Amino acid sequence: MMLMFLVTGALAQNTDASADAANVDLCNGNAEKSAESQILGCTALIKAAADSPKVQAVAYNNRGNAYTRKGQYDLAIADYDEALKINTDYFKAMNNRGVAYQKKQDYDHAIKDFDAAINIDQDYANAYANRAIAYEKMGDYSNALKDFDKALELQPTLTVLLNDRCWTRARVDQLTAAMADCNQAIQLEPTAAAFDSRGFTNLKLGQWTSAVGDYNSALRIDPKLPTALYGRGFAKLKMGDRTGGNADISTAVSIEQDIGSKFVEYGLR
Repeated sequence: MMLMFLVTGALAQNTDASADAANVDLCNGNAEKSAESQILGCTALIKAAADSPKVQAVAYNNRGNAYTRKGQYDLAIADYDEALKINTDYFKAMNNRGVAYQKKQDYDHAIKDFDAAINIDQDYANAYANRAIAYEKMGDYSNALKDFDKALELQPTLTVLLNDRCWTRARVDQLTAAMADCNQAIQLEPTAAAFDSRGFTNLKLGQWTSAVGDYNSALRIDPKLPTALYGRGFAKLKMGDRTGGNADISTAVSIEQDIGSKFVEYGLR
């Protein structure tokens, strides 16, 4: 139940003599660099590369990615707009703008951007995956699964996609297929999200002991994961452990107040 969004940034190339390598490195960004440092590097690169539109387009895109990381989605969208003014076929910027719209829960604009990215590059797995998440958020599970299928056809070992498809399949009671996806995801990369999704699948199957085992594994990795806490509490109650079940559920609700209503929506009362 932990859906992931795939934001991408092409590597900025230092094609302008006045754009130093340090700013290029900062603007490219990675998990170890802060969003603030990436913004500073990209801003310097945008100014220095005035006569190199391709570099500027990448710098605007990458600064947009940094704003997305910070949750400043309107600033991100403005930067993606600038990148697309320079390069109208920049499908990665289209995808990334779609992610920013999606984070704002503006799914119609998000899907339009993912559609546009796919129209330019029909083998762009990230756009299919992100469009699948938009459809899932809108409750259109049929189209979500079609897009997850296509994304996994293009990137069959991408764990986050297997996990997301597992959860979506479990949501619509395709439980055997969901379990196969989660098992493969865990085999490739045993993340909290993958154990959480397999726990959810086991809940839907009525396999309470297996669900508790999966949620224990998820919580060893991420002790404050509310879906795992609530799911484990739900399974414990089904097994007759009222004290342990209510304790887990209370902790989950303290982290995410509406978690109970979400589980009701998922078909687990």
